[in-house]
Amino acid sequence: MARPGRKQTDPVEPDEANPLNVAINSAARETMTMVREALGRKDVMLAFQPVIQSARPDRPAFYEGFIRVLDGAGRVIPARDFMGTVETTELGRIIDCLSLEMGMQALERQPNLRMAINMSARSIAYPNWMRTLRRGLKASPTAGERLILEISEESAMVMPDIVCVFMQDLQKQGISFALDDFGAGVTSFRYLKQFLFDFIKIDGQFIRGIADSPDNQCMTRALLAIAHEFDMHAVAESVESARDAEVLMAMGMDCMQGYYFGAPSVTPPWKAAREKRRRA
Repeated sequence: MARPGRKQTDPVEPDEANPLNVAINSAARETMTMVREALGRKDVMLAFQPVIQSARPDRPAFYEGFIRVLDGAGRVIPARDFMGTVETTELGRIIDCLSLEMGMQALERQPNLRMAINMSARSIAYPNWMRTLRRGLKASPTAGERLILEISEESAMVMPDIVCVFMQDLQKQGISFALDDFGAGVTSFRYLKQFLFDFIKIDGQFIRGIADSPDNQCMTRALLAIAHEFDMHAVAESVESARDAEVLMAMGMDCMQGYYFGAPSVTPPWKAAREKRRRA
């Protein structure tokens, strides 16, 4: 039956028809408000996760820095709750700038550190991002040769020609590049040859549980062969068990990253050592 006062022919608004949608949309708006306010306060920190060289698993080849956005109570707002939404907005550009700023500061403070920082290709034309990079390079003359910029496969393919020029310019300054989440999208092999990434990070969907998945082993071997054919180092993402790590090492994977080797931490080894000395 139709509600009183509403004609049967009147359209029913989707949110009105589904209370669950109302709750989900309200929660999403609240999350975005928290993120916007946190970025305005610069209430963020960087977490570091080791990337292990297969030939030398006793020490990291480099670290990847992940931005953590904090709410008003100091709790981390899960990235999965907002990253997809902000990717194409100015909030995404602000996050990229803050990630880079904190990464450059870490490189300046720790002369032996090599680390990767995530960015979207959409930030290439964002003036404040380039200003942040120049400021960091000026503060630490060796930072460029220790910096790796990770660009997701999805964003790289939005503007491949611009990404190619951008990479060529910064590689002249010693900066390296990694193609993140390789295999998750639809990279054109024509552009893959032109990009000249230094690292290719194979998406975790092919890596998790690889020891028990012949299909994933086949796909990973193919992606690894592509990386090596183009003289790029391959990194396996989301390595979560010793058995998976053994399979990847036997394949000839160059580097591995995942919870098996260490979770992202806001207190990396060099900070922990500093804190220990301070307490002593």
